[in-house]
Amino acid sequence: MPRTILTDETWSKLRTMLLDARVYDKPGLRQTVEGMLFRMRMGCPWRDIPSEFGNWNSIFKRFNEWSRNEKIFLVFKLLSQDPDLEWEFIDGTVVKAHQHSSGAAKASQEIDHAIGRSVAGLTSKLHLAVDSMGLPIDVEKLPRSDFVIADKGYDSEDFREQIRERKSTPIIPRKRNSKTGNADVDWDLYKLRHLVENAIARLKHFRGIATRFDKLKRNDVGTVALACAFIWLTL
Repeated sequence: MPRTILTDETWSKLRTMLLDARVYDKPGLRQTVEGMLFRMRMGCPWRDIPSEFGNWNSIFKRFNEWSRNEKIFLVFKLLSQDPDLEWEFIDGTVVKAHQHSSGAAKASQEIDHAIGRSVAGLTSKLHLAVDSMGLPIDVEKLPRSDFVIADKGYDSEDFREQIRERKSTPIIPRKRNSKTGNADVDWDLYKLRHLVENAIARLKHFRGIATRFDKLKRNDVGTVALACAFIWLTL
């Protein structure tokens, strides 16, 4: 039997969240989820999921459905309802896209793939936000916090203004050629940005995130959301 990572305690908690997300509690649901987690951990093709978890195609179809309907993302949001929002840290990382992720059928070309070409070849950009404890939070709809900390890659007055409109204080150093300078940057607080860097490193422990294998953006987001949910689940 392949190694599993859900304990009875974590599965009980996750099952409740899945039901809240309107996932039908079919027989073998736990093994189906374990199959998704196995593929995320190992970064293997769906066809290589061990048969002990069930039929690989059935597991893929459920994952695809949950990603399309944002049910995995909803589970993540349900698990992360009580973040520590004194500080928010934002960072991004480039993820190498495996050649299998760029072979989507022509019929799906109009669907967003979020894969670009750079010096390193085909890549995706992963943006992550964490709370004061270094736990992942929703990067697209950031809750209000006292401070939002990011590196120079997010140096934009429009972005700073968006943060201020949410009654938060931006801590974002300006680039070297800026005429404004960085007299307003709290460097002691900026040093804590390692919390989001650590969270990204933790996500990349999963081989299915360190290298992108999903063809569609929605499924790639679903894989990251599954990993973030698992981090909250193990607290």
